[in-house]
Amino acid sequence: MELAFGQHGLCGVRDPSSPPATLAAWSCYCLLEGGLCSSEQLGRWGGGCRSFVGGGKGMGISRTTCLERKQFSQSQIPCYVSFCSPTGSHVEWCKQLIAATISSQISGSVLSDNASREHRALRDGNKLAQMEEAPLFPGESIKAIAKDVVYICPFIGAISGTLTVTDYKMYFKNVERDPHFVLDVPLGVISRVEKIGVQSHGGNSCGIEIVCKDMRNLRLAYKQEEQRLEIFQNLITRAFPLSHGLPFFAFTYKEKFPTNGWKVYDPVAEYKRQGLPNESWKISKINSMYEFCDTYPAVLVVPTSVKDEDLSRVAAFRAKGRVPVLSWIHPESQATLTRCGQPLIGPNDKQCKEDEKYLQTIMDANAQSHKLFIFDARQMSVADTNRAKGGGYESESGYPNMELIFLEIPNIHVMRESLRKLKEIVYPTIDESRWLSNVESTHWLEYIRMLLAGAVRIADKIESGKTSVVVHCSDGWDRTTQLTSLAMLMLDSYYRTIKGFEVLLEKEWMSFGHRFAMRVGHGDDDHADADRSPVFLQFIDCVWQMTKQFPAAFEFNELFLINILDHLYSCLFGTFLYNSDHQRVKEVNKTVSMWKQKGLMFFSSSEVVKTDHFPTQSCVPFQQMPIHQNLKELLALRTELQKRVEELHREAAKRSISSSSERGTSPAVSPVHTSV
Repeated sequence: MELAFGQHGLCGVRDPSSPPATLAAWSCYCLLEGGLCSSEQLGRWGGGCRSFVGGGKGMGISRTTCLERKQFSQSQIPCYVSFCSPTGSHVEWCKQLIAATISSQISGSVLSDNASREHRALRDGNKLAQMEEAPLFPGESIKAIAKDVVYICPFIGAISGTLTVTDYKMYFKNVERDPHFVLDVPLGVISRVEKIGVQSHGGNSCGIEIVCKDMRNLRLAYKQEEQRLEIFQNLITRAFPLSHGLPFFAFTYKEKFPTNGWKVYDPVAEYKRQGLPNESWKISKINSMYEFCDTYPAVLVVPTSVKDEDLSRVAAFRAKGRVPVLSWIHPESQATLTRCGQPLIGPNDKQCKEDEKYLQTIMDANAQSHKLFIFDARQMSVADTNRAKGGGYESESGYPNMELIFLEIPNIHVMRESLRKLKEIVYPTIDESRWLSNVESTHWLEYIRMLLAGAVRIADKIESGKTSVVVHCSDGWDRTTQLTSLAMLMLDSYYRTIKGFEVLLEKEWMSFGHRFAMRVGHGDDDHADADRSPVFLQFIDCVWQMTKQFPAAFEFNELFLINILDHLYSCLFGTFLYNSDHQRVKEVNKTVSMWKQKGLMFFSSSEVVKTDHFPTQSCVPFQQMPIHQNLKELLALRTELQKRVEELHREAAKRSISSSSERGTSPAVSPVHTSV
């Protein structure tokens, strides 16, 4: 008789008269709820057996020896045992052997009824603890665990569960519901944490409110002040590492990937794709060590005829030394899109001949036009104020062949206030009766329209007017970046692919020095910092608007954009952690790029890749979706969502009644899974 032990409490028995290679000759048994059950009943035949049925030579030992050898039941690998010449009826012997073996697997002896109940309770408790455990990334470690915590959900009410704080996330889970309720919040999303008093929820009266950068407010209640204090201190320390002398989790994240995401953007290769360098434009290495301009990339494209010493004089006349450099060139007309900082004209109308000549050279590089358009993203009144402080804008006298256009886009402080107002009307509840007027009062969509309208004007001058364009705001790393990247997205179909969009972000946002760390406030507990502003969020919203108006023009959908926004805040990757290319290049080998997370495989899946994407080399805009069709689809979607909400409410009511009758406890609410 042959007996085999496998993982997960499985064992197999074979009649010695049957061929060893025949799986059907084996009877497979497993332990279930403390009893013996055949694998045929469980539907698990073969899954546990195949790993050990044909494995190795058996070792001849006696039946008594087998029953005494407890190590078989404790082994982490399959054991294979062969019994020869069993006495008596081998069928009855097998039953006795399996019964005795399984008993030894449970406790080494036959358990009493009370002991069995205690064992099952312990086993169920261990199983529950395992289910409540937070999944961890490689390099992630648990810092605090609190049980019997109540999450006060604004949608479905109070939920009791276990809260785990790691060095990367806050993880709350309730396993008593079906499906389980999970709240998974990266600590980088947290803007501030405050102690609050809450209305008692089953004795939990000590509370914490967590204000998030993604518009959510989370409230947790604890039974004891000591418990709240431990979680509060761990959240404060880990959510704001820079304020406590700690590194971001991105530097601890140890997951390995087959390719290097930092190489998704190669500036020389990207400019080569655009047909550069050519007779009018060259790739300059003047900033190769970031000494010329520490907020610009190492690789710059400038007019061929311009010498380095002239560039240095122009840099002295431009804010932060950000001289006009090329971002994109039209493949046919050679009209260009260049970006820079404001000129430092000041209240005394200071002039710089080198700067005037430099812009003239940019205009002359395009033989299709004898005019250069300068788009100043600022409001004219603000530009005048900046002029009094030493900044300013190009004058007609100094730049005679150029036309200056103000786009009247408000500054970062106005945008921050607009987002605050938007949060107030969308979370946690929406007033349907006043929805349109409430949205209008935030001015958020008005500012989105202004950005899109400005980008359209820039793209139209280049595409239809065949004229070159210069774009700047004050320093050239906020509104300038929004406008150039949106215009390039309109003009070049490559940037509307997944790979091209990644290149666009790396090029126009990361390498040209958008101040991600400052605008998002990574790791800093100063939530009232005046430098914070939703600049990148606005850009992503603009892109989303474009994907809705021109659905066939983009390879990706909103899931791709949402994933990017999630990791803008998460601090899991090094991609969005820095203020400039200079800062990032020094730390690039210490963190992982977002573009090579496992999510990149997710990005390439059918969930985000659109099958109706029609790439084109032409710069002619795609046909816009008619507004009436858009509204029709939105109304249909709203009706569908309302039906789904009603279904969920009915399901929740049924579960609540069932739960009350079975357990005699307070009604349970339909669980929800929330993950960021």
